[in-house]
Amino acid sequence: MVLGEAIDRLARDTGFSGVVSVSRGDESVLARAYGLAHRGYGVPNTVDTRFAIASGTKGFTALVVVSLIVEGLLTLGTRARSLLGADLPLIDHEVTVEHLLSHRSGIGDYCDEDAEPPPQPQSFTSAAAYLPALDGFPQRFPPGSRFEYNNGGFAVLALLAERAAGGPFADLVRARVTDPAGMAHTGFLRSDALPGDTATGHLEDGRTNVFSLPVVGSGDGGSYSTTGDFAAFWRALHTGRIVPAEWVARMTAVRSPETDTREGHRYGLGFWLPSDAHTVMLEGYDYGVSFRSVSRPSDGLVFTVVSNTSEGAWPLTRWLGGELVG
Repeated sequence: MVLGEAIDRLARDTGFSGVVSVSRGDESVLARAYGLAHRGYGVPNTVDTRFAIASGTKGFTALVVVSLIVEGLLTLGTRARSLLGADLPLIDHEVTVEHLLSHRSGIGDYCDEDAEPPPQPQSFTSAAAYLPALDGFPQRFPPGSRFEYNNGGFAVLALLAERAAGGPFADLVRARVTDPAGMAHTGFLRSDALPGDTATGHLEDGRTNVFSLPVVGSGDGGSYSTTGDFAAFWRALHTGRIVPAEWVARMTAVRSPETDTREGHRYGLGFWLPSDAHTVMLEGYDYGVSFRSVSRPSDGLVFTVVSNTSEGAWPLTRWLGGELVG
């Protein structure tokens, strides 16, 4: 069975809503859309539809931070406290940029399921607006001692980047990542005012996810993109157009060989490193959002699956991983 026929069948069998794309270098191998971008109005998804990518944004955050390191405005050893001042006093004084980038900071996470009070995403309209929600969570373990995935750490990185560079985080992502990569359809959109070319996320009960997402995302997630833009992103990353090649190598080297994923992924600095040892990955999951984009630098293979449901992307990403990567 050819690739397209197999994906069509799997998409049909799983009720997939979203877009699947496969490319090698500059050549598009496959790009197909399924389901509805907005169920209420019956708007179909297209291959150019923009989708929320949730934690896929963390790769952008890491690249912004590294670009500031290249300019000398930060270092991996910069202590968060040097830029936070009196803000977020429960963050250990020894926590560094490197700890945050590698999920080894040990800081308390505002997205912890047991957090009290729970975050109020309707109040999140900028990186700085996350500050009250990030406060009040005790340090969980000594900095650097182990890996623990932490959304709050990347929200803190966005604050550090703003303070080091003197500009809004969304502008830093555009100027330092998406513009150099040619990602014309990627950015931070208001979840309560999505443009017509953007998919609305849907919950399991059929409601939209508008009350579940931040109004505007930040360093830990919340940007929107297309599968075509991610093909451009990986090409730009691996050719040194975003940050120098030596830094790409450092960011995609294993920092944490043992993580808490069932699939055995390792972690670098802002990027997941699947156990096959030949690919680099970004992934996102949230209410009404599932996303994974995988790149194999050796031959330019990229496949991206994005869905406007929470579980929709996973059957296709697992199948593609087995077929294309092995």
